Amino acid sequence: MNAERGEEILLERDDIKRYGAYLAEEKHASQNTISSYLRDVTQFAEYLQNYEDVSLRDATGEMVQSYMSWMQGRGKSAASVTRFLASVKSFYQFLIAQGDITVNPAKGIASAKVERKYPEILTSKEVELFLEQPQCVDAKGFRDHAMLELLYATGIRVSELISLDLDDLNLAAGFIRCASRGKERIIPLYHTAVKALTDYVKNIRPQLIADSGETALFVNMNGERMSRQGFWKIIKHYQEKAGIEKDITPHTLRHSFAVHLLENGADLRSIQEMLGHADISSTQIYTHVVKRQLKDVYQKAHPRA
Repeated sequence: MNAERGEEILLERDDIKRYGAYLAEEKHASQNTISSYLRDVTQFAEYLQNYEDVSLRDATGEMVQSYMSWMQGRGKSAASVTRFLASVKSFYQFLIAQGDITVNPAKGIASAKVERKYPEILTSKEVELFLEQPQCVDAKGFRDHAMLELLYATGIRVSELISLDLDDLNLAAGFIRCASRGKERIIPLYHTAVKALTDYVKNIRPQLIADSGETALFVNMNGERMSRQGFWKIIKHYQEKAGIEKDITPHTLRHSFAVHLLENGADLRSIQEMLGHADISSTQIYTHVVKRQLKDVYQKAHPRA
């Protein structure tokens, strides 16, 4: 975990702790209400980490709406969704009053607008087309090819990708070591990813690094650790180049990785372990995606459907 992400997590925990104290000392809320509100905000923070790769303070209104849709997709009652909305609106109003943020992302959102929404998934052919876009003819092409192959090979979050150090990579054994939120996991790599990473590490990275003491696995063209914003631009560039109409975000390959594994027989527990989900319920969203896709195929293909 890089220092920036570690600071975000500590800040999140402090925000939630201060919010709990505010509910108890100033709002004189009951213990049940405090527990419910804090649980709602904490679970939202976990969702943002797993599916949006942002912290609570960086959430947008669309992310709040998507989480409500995600809750509904998991069978949460209308009452639970409505309470979450109240919890998160109150939380952000507290942060505004404290001068920590200026906009409440939950403002203006009504629970009645909740619609079931699933992560955008690329087909296997679309993934293949997307991964073919970086041309291995120069340093940038080799680096970008290695990054995209690694992302789809492992399903790691973008924050984890840019936090990787050179010694987190074991090419001889064919795996990476990924540490996030105080937990470490080992994720295998397929052959194509190993080759792409080998080419990058041996021939390209030494040309790019600005300082021989640089530990980052992936660096920008200035030789410094890749940023989240820099990687976002790379994703968008290759989406446009591939001519794929679906909105590809840095998390799209993570979602596609999980669904494709599930479609090909991987069990949920193994996928949960590789994705780094603390709770199996976070991984179960992908079973809903697969079921929805099967239903769509049935409706289009069955002669009597």
